[in-house]
Amino acid sequence: MILLKLFIVWSNLCFFLSFFFLNLLQNTTDINNQENRKNDNRVVQSGKIESSNVMIKNNQNNTSKKSPKALPTSSKSAELELKKQDKCNDETKINEKKDGPKKDNAMENPEQHNKKNEKKWVLTDFDIGRPLGKGKFGNVYLAREKKSKFIIAMKVLFKEQIQKQGVGDQVMLYQVQREIEIQTHLRHPNILRMYGYFHDEKRVYLILEYAPKGELYKELNAQPNKRFDEVRTATYMSQLADALKYCHSKKVIHRDIKPENLLLGVKGELKMADFGWSVHAPSSRRETLCGTLDYLPPEMVMGKTYNHTVDLWSVGVLCYECLVGTPPFLAPTYEQTYHRIKKAQYTFPDFVSEGARDLISKLLVVNPDKRLPLENVLTHPWIVKNRTTEPHGQ
Repeated sequence: MILLKLFIVWSNLCFFLSFFFLNLLQNTTDINNQENRKNDNRVVQSGKIESSNVMIKNNQNNTSKKSPKALPTSSKSAELELKKQDKCNDETKINEKKDGPKKDNAMENPEQHNKKNEKKWVLTDFDIGRPLGKGKFGNVYLAREKKSKFIIAMKVLFKEQIQKQGVGDQVMLYQVQREIEIQTHLRHPNILRMYGYFHDEKRVYLILEYAPKGELYKELNAQPNKRFDEVRTATYMSQLADALKYCHSKKVIHRDIKPENLLLGVKGELKMADFGWSVHAPSSRRETLCGTLDYLPPEMVMGKTYNHTVDLWSVGVLCYECLVGTPPFLAPTYEQTYHRIKKAQYTFPDFVSEGARDLISKLLVVNPDKRLPLENVLTHPWIVKNRTTEPHGQ
């Protein structure tokens, strides 16, 4: 009996001890779990803070790149020149579209510029080199895209100088934007490529193909008699006619063909450039007076409507100037030049061949409908006999 009582007491004691230790173990586990959850929360919160900091830094970097205010330090002369221009011009703001063309992944593949890319071109993407030329609204510089090392020509236009030529944004709309919209869509070996554009508070930047041999005008004036021989002239006229034929097929009229707006590529090939006066004219009829006086056709001088045949007249004038050294209607006064243009009055020097005379006389015709079409220019006997390159379209 006594043994039974001792067994019962021992059993109860073991039960209470087991219950005590189980509770102690459970409390310890709960405390550890709470500590682990706290540590997990710290890790998650720390992750959020680090992620936010990264986003803030990225946004700051993007903001700093969106509004470049100076040229890269790699070209101090170009930077100083633009800064001088800035001192002469007050800060101006014009209403332009915020979404420009996206940045290319590589300049060697400009076809990609319409694809979706996150970053736009900015000035700091380029090393700016020596000036290539000066124009009415800005300057052109040799430049290189830093990532790909691709050489381009950077045309820098000052917004204030452009706006001074018209009312508000009118000139910007009808000249610079026209030039951008037209030239970015043209693809021909004898048309200067425009890879893209961007702008900041004061300037518009056009990213253009680099033509290393410069203007046709300078090349022409560098010749001993300030004129080309018939082989070289026929080659240029064939290339120009081929490029204009392509433009007209796209309903684009250049309207300002002259030696200053024609460049020479790496192989000496002709490159049509400066589409500031060009127009996309599906209606075919225009009335705006523009271009250079020596190259204006009679219909524009007399204020009549005109179409793509104005470019045919300019081809005739250019062919004459390349062979002779001066435009066909050059006169001491503007009034005399106007009069000669209206009547198509000009004469040939003795050294101009009969073949060249025949081509020019068929282009410099007062009646636009009777001017020699570009297809016939490309197959003209004098052109075929003397040119050194074949038309791209053939």
